[in-house]
Amino acid sequence: MKRAATGSLLGLALGDALGFPAEFDDVPSILAKCGPWREMELPRPAYITDDTQMTLALSRALKTAAERGLCGPERFAHLARREFVAWNESPDNDRAPGATCIRACELLADEERDWRDASQPHSKGCGANMRVAPLGLLPGADDDVRAGAAQLQSALTHGHPTALAASDLTAYAVRLLARGAEPMGLVGLLRSYALENRTHYREAWLGDLWSRSRASSPERFIAHGWDECLAVLERLEAALRHANPETDPCLATGAGWIAEEALTTGLLCFLMFVDEPVTALRRAACTSGDSDSIACLTGAFAGAHLGADAWPADWTGRVEHRDELLGFGALWDA
Repeated sequence: MKRAATGSLLGLALGDALGFPAEFDDVPSILAKCGPWREMELPRPAYITDDTQMTLALSRALKTAAERGLCGPERFAHLARREFVAWNESPDNDRAPGATCIRACELLADEERDWRDASQPHSKGCGANMRVAPLGLLPGADDDVRAGAAQLQSALTHGHPTALAASDLTAYAVRLLARGAEPMGLVGLLRSYALENRTHYREAWLGDLWSRSRASSPERFIAHGWDECLAVLERLEAALRHANPETDPCLATGAGWIAEEALTTGLLCFLMFVDEPVTALRRAACTSGDSDSIACLTGAFAGAHLGADAWPADWTGRVEHRDELLGFGALWDA
């Protein structure tokens, strides 16, 4: 067994920890601080950020949900909401968390408030999908459940249609890689999925979230998100045709502060170094954009593809929250 869930979760946390010191810096500053990008080393101690913290929060919600079998939208929303609020109120929430997540979680703490009224409808920040990988790793969930839950967990904080679509695509990419999809065909599969779902509004999971926007119908609301994702997938395809590993990936597919660019820049780093996962993480961490989130997603993709043995034992042995990550990985790999 390649242990795809373990590999993906460890890769996510390792990328997060490697990119943490580089976030908010440009490439020359990162090189001055860390040396050549191909030689970047995991910091000591290997602290993670809110990316991994929220991934673990979602993982806890999924584990609780699975205790009664796969649950429906309302119970999943309740469990994920509870874990996100607990994360926001934790004293460990001091790793430069995103403003959208903080604001939405403060509103979600009011249990009388409909979660859709807490969602931030104009935000498509990468906080929507840097935490979604567990939904691509969860065994037993069919595509409808995975897609609906991926979009709902985004909507709890980031209610923009592109945040929903990018979260759905991110979880789908992780699932495809975990199940053995050929990486070089991945972008085509994601494009086909986006086109198939372009006007599919998942009302059972999202309710009337669309009405908080200026869209004239739920179909037009969600189509806007898929169209933006299709546009960045086109940029990704062009970047892969002319990939230069020595050039900052953000220049080709975006800085990663928004969900669709975090997805495609993370994929670009992974696909440039399919068989060199540590090099992929280093390239993702040495970027001018949201380095920890880009590297986090790169690690999730690489680990899902190659499994737990992709990562150096020295690195996995000291990443923060290692035991909990291994616990979820073992649970879902089983």
